[in-house]
Amino acid sequence: MPESTMQKIVSLAKRRGFIFQSSEIYGGLKACYDYGPLGVELKRNIKDAWWRDMVHRRDDVVGLDCSIIMHPDVWRASGHLAGFSDPLVDCRNCKERFRADKAPRAVPGSALVCREGGKRDGRKLAGTVGPAGYVCPVCGSGDLSPERQFNLMFRTSLGPVDPVQEILDALDSLVELEPSKRKERLAGIVDRTAVYLRPETAQGMFVNFLNVLNSARVKPPFGVAQCGKSYRNEITTSNLTFRTCEFEQMEMEFFVEPGTDEHWFDYWSRARFAWYQSLGMRAEKLRLRRHEKEELAHYAKACVDVEYFFPFENPEGEGEWGELEGIANRTDYDLRRHSERSRKDLSYFEAETRKRYVPYVIEPAAGADRAALAFLCDAYAEEMVEGEIRTVLRFHPRLAPIKVGVLPLVRKDGLPEKAGEIMRELMAAGINAFYDESGAVGRRYRRLDEAGTPWCVTTDAETNANGSVTVRERDSMRQTRVPMTGLAEHFRRLLGGG
Repeated sequence: MPESTMQKIVSLAKRRGFIFQSSEIYGGLKACYDYGPLGVELKRNIKDAWWRDMVHRRDDVVGLDCSIIMHPDVWRASGHLAGFSDPLVDCRNCKERFRADKAPRAVPGSALVCREGGKRDGRKLAGTVGPAGYVCPVCGSGDLSPERQFNLMFRTSLGPVDPVQEILDALDSLVELEPSKRKERLAGIVDRTAVYLRPETAQGMFVNFLNVLNSARVKPPFGVAQCGKSYRNEITTSNLTFRTCEFEQMEMEFFVEPGTDEHWFDYWSRARFAWYQSLGMRAEKLRLRRHEKEELAHYAKACVDVEYFFPFENPEGEGEWGELEGIANRTDYDLRRHSERSRKDLSYFEAETRKRYVPYVIEPAAGADRAALAFLCDAYAEEMVEGEIRTVLRFHPRLAPIKVGVLPLVRKDGLPEKAGEIMRELMAAGINAFYDESGAVGRRYRRLDEAGTPWCVTTDAETNANGSVTVRERDSMRQTRVPMTGLAEHFRRLLGGG
């Protein structure tokens, strides 16, 4: 059976050092991944491009870097402790757990056939689709447990006291209590030291609203941007880094005067959709999907998703739309909730008009990991060259992990030394370059094509004769001669100044 596109991308990601399974030598840990030498550069370049375009190239957005662990009242005010949950279901046939809202839909009462235990060689089992109208996404069984809500927050404890040990020490006295008192006592022990890993970066920007307002001398409309790690105890994880328990977000909260929110919502929806195309993502693989009223979050007046058509495998074949970024009109929900809980006034006073109001918030929230996966999928291409399949990653130069490959044609005649000079010049100019002198030059080109390197510089006989080098362009494979001197400036121009 031929490999799917996604299988080829996963294989390439490991072979070339983009993404590895975390703790692989111990059998790996589900939904946890490590970025290799090329992957960490790709992801960093995406975050740098986002920060440059969202913060450095604007005069109305400032940055922030908030703590991952925050006061528990932050999550009580935001509603995460009470309502940040997904509907969890167990399959009684294959024992898989999954989200009910993401399961394949089916007609209630219709007949189905699945394999016992979800195994290919298991005996056939006949059944029917339950009244909820979905089946197990792994084995297709309709023999499912009732739905129950599962909170996605990661809880830990802060301080020198271990709540587990405290519970163990209190076991004897707990046995004597009636069930309701016992439950109350246990909850008290846990809550005294309980803190949570943040499930989103947004709340740190809301609770710092006054700090930013007073220190950065900004006024609405203005934005606060942040890149950082978030954590969600996801029920269903899938498709490499698309849905994981630990991920990195690129979020911006844009504070505006009520009444102007719809204008800014439209503005940021268009701007964020265009950003992906500005970095080379194919327009036909992107779409803006507006949320229906029934799927809006409780805080949202409106929301659109930037979606990418990933080459994921599914029962219908290859290809599936997946969210890259959500742009939401959060109204004044968050600032009002934190005002009520903290008893701090989080309104803004407009001195010119003598008007006080709680700003509305427009939130473009993107995932750095999903963006890296989407750019990796979008860049992947195969083509026939001289009777062989050439695999190439056509990254935009701003995102390419390695900008320039430096190759001496042969390991003699002073060509490695000339290549070494070029490497030092490029690295000193902040251009990430890679030196390779191993094997035939054609093979080296292919390796760098798989790494997504836009240009290769080769020192050869003419370098010694007239001081020129060969520059080979990745996508067209066209080769041109340029002077060896001034190469750093040459590539800086091609990169648009970096």
